[in-house]
Amino acid sequence: MQNRLELTATVEREDSLRYTPAGLPVLEMWLRHQSRQSAANLERDVVCEIQAVLLGEMAKKFAGKLAGNTVQCTGFLSQRSLRNTRLVLHIEYVEFVRG
Repeated sequence: MQNRLELTATVEREDSLRYTPAGLPVLEMWLRHQSRQSAANLERDVVCEIQAVLLGEMAKKFAGKLAGNTVQCTGFLSQRSLRNTRLVLHIEYVEFVRG
């Protein structure tokens, strides 16, 4: 079963491209999402900041190009590491949203 999360958000900040000890490119960023959602027949404003990561060739392709832009991304949630259970969005697909 594949559960994917789709999200439109603004890239608030983007770290410099780095490499894992195994040589895998990694690009970490923080996304800010704002929307109006309906729950239990009530409308509410949703605002949140989400840490996200791009890996591999996509990390190299988008490095230095995302900060300040609005993007549509698809990926999955996972804990940051075995010892850090904070959730991180692992982005598998990203495209710029035209304003």
